[in-house]
Amino acid sequence: MTSQTTYRVGLIGAGIQLSKSPALHMHEGAAHGLDYVYELVDITARNLPESALPELVAELQARGFAGTNITHPFKQAVIPLLDELSEDARMLGAVNTVVFKDGKRVGHNTDWYGFHENFAQGLPTVSRARTLLAGAGGAGVAVAHALLKLGIQHLDILDQDPARAKRLADALNTRFGMERAFAVTDAAASLPLADGFVNATPVGMLAHPGIPVDPVLLEARHWVADIVYVPLETQLLATAKSKGCRVLPGGGMTVYQAVGAFRLFCGREPDAARMTADFLKLCAADKVT
Repeated sequence: MTSQTTYRVGLIGAGIQLSKSPALHMHEGAAHGLDYVYELVDITARNLPESALPELVAELQARGFAGTNITHPFKQAVIPLLDELSEDARMLGAVNTVVFKDGKRVGHNTDWYGFHENFAQGLPTVSRARTLLAGAGGAGVAVAHALLKLGIQHLDILDQDPARAKRLADALNTRFGMERAFAVTDAAASLPLADGFVNATPVGMLAHPGIPVDPVLLEARHWVADIVYVPLETQLLATAKSKGCRVLPGGGMTVYQAVGAFRLFCGREPDAARMTADFLKLCAADKVT
């Protein structure tokens, strides 16, 4: 436990003005008696190119921030800008939390833990024989790791870049010591054989509307999980629910990755139940359904 009581942290990403992270972190900080400010650094709002990332990280470090969260599209691009990586971040090759300490930038990954906890609590009894995952980017890397940790026996990985899906599958099979992950190029060939579908792409966000898979492929027997949480019920989840599927919104992943990030930023143990309740209140206040 540190005696420090003032913290400035941020979130660097694109199209993040509706993020719940600032309120979620600041409310938890207040509950700990901290002067805790969370700032959005949105390249879309600032009209900056993705190439501005190095300057933005340097800006927050120079301003004395304790650290910053990292989101789409920078979870892998930020790695060359860091001095050190935690074991999870190094293993996954993706960073969602950067801590500034003693003049160094240390990258961490709390995304996989966030998805793991959300799934374990939200879909505890679903079949884990075979799953199709859409997205092999920074978030997809973390979700894929969590899925194998959760006991998924056969994981098909679909990405717009087939080579990226293949790299992720190979990395997972090496890490877990057996062939359980497979790169695929056609959802129509995979989903009929799968028990569940996970969206780890930005598709479904307000800035990226739509469904990442042909809805005709979804059947009542499928369970469907999304990592998008604005809106809390994406078009994918609404469609799946209308077909009788069990669904898992992305809000829980957001809460649990925030739990991990808060702990890293200020060295205090957050109350996950309180943060979950707070998140749901924030969504209700915004009428995010």
